[in-house]
Amino acid sequence: MAKRDYYEVLSVSKTAGTDEIRKAYRSKALEFHPDRNPDNPAAEEKFKEAAEAYEVLSDADKKARYDRHGHAGLEGMPGGGPGAGFQGMDMDDILNRFGFDTDDLFGEFFGGGSRRQRGGKGRGRGERGSNLRIKVKMTLEEVSTGVNKKIKVRKQVACTTCNGSGAKDASSVDTCATCRGAGAVNQVRQTPFGMMQTAVTCPTCNGAGQTIKSPCQICKGDGRVFGEETIDVDIPAGVHEGIQLSVNGRGNAGAKGGPSGDLLIAIEELPHDQLTREGSNVVYELYLNFADAALGSKVDVPTLDGRARISVPAGTQAGKVFRLKEKGLPNLQGYGRGDELVHVNVWTPKKVNDEERKLLEKLRDMPNLKPNPGKEDKGFFDKVRDMFE
Repeated sequence: MAKRDYYEVLSVSKTAGTDEIRKAYRSKALEFHPDRNPDNPAAEEKFKEAAEAYEVLSDADKKARYDRHGHAGLEGMPGGGPGAGFQGMDMDDILNRFGFDTDDLFGEFFGGGSRRQRGGKGRGRGERGSNLRIKVKMTLEEVSTGVNKKIKVRKQVACTTCNGSGAKDASSVDTCATCRGAGAVNQVRQTPFGMMQTAVTCPTCNGAGQTIKSPCQICKGDGRVFGEETIDVDIPAGVHEGIQLSVNGRGNAGAKGGPSGDLLIAIEELPHDQLTREGSNVVYELYLNFADAALGSKVDVPTLDGRARISVPAGTQAGKVFRLKEKGLPNLQGYGRGDELVHVNVWTPKKVNDEERKLLEKLRDMPNLKPNPGKEDKGFFDKVRDMFE
């Protein structure tokens, strides 16, 4: 699915300042945090979406690139792009990464005190699912336009019998007696500054806040089974071999109701039968016989969107390059399209029949056919320079 506009995600205008953006993200984090939406599985994705938007709009460099080129301007950034660093992090870790104290944030909503002191869920989520990596093959035509692909993947999915909980039924789930549902317990340890108390994941329920008395017979208490899912993926124009796209939350399901991992899509380009890719340009090798090169001709050449007719002037030399403007591939960063470069080759037959031989023998000694390069016949480097004019 296409990503939403980051300003729309945070409900701010493009002229919003740093403080307004931070305040807007704070509000969205409160609204969509899973602790406040235990029965809404979509809340976690909205929470991550808001975090990704804030990560970009709170960074001056990323914000400038996004304002100029949109989501495409952030592709290929170090670290995998916006949101890549959230993999494996729970919701509280993401908040802490941006400098928000989780208990203080929720204290305003609950009326003071930490969530654990009030018996809240804390980090009571199951284990996050692993990422799933697949390859998607694309033709040059698909790279040129972008494409929506329906991809069938075999992966771990939530068990439909227990709805991913891992429990036989609702009565088979108890609040953890050790942490009393908080998912964490207090631990006292000696430090150079004296005795310190910190919250750690509950060893009994592993942070779930619940224990299962009778596990689901289908998934054996794991909350997930192997199955197939067909996923719609929008692949933007201009991608290239080796680039990796990420679809949040479409990887393997998490254990015991935990969040799903991400689907990582590696692009693999299929070879074209007539065109070769060179960055954003495509190259076609045009072969002319001697008569067409000497007398001139009109020739149809293939392009990514059909055929185009070019005029070959009389006296065209081997090595000549014709440039078809904007007949190449779009730039993933949004900087226009490349060109199609038509390389001229003069075809020399390896075998000739008697009649052809006689004609060639007559031509061999004609004065005008003897090589006589002049100043107008450009060398290799001049031809390369002409390609970029």
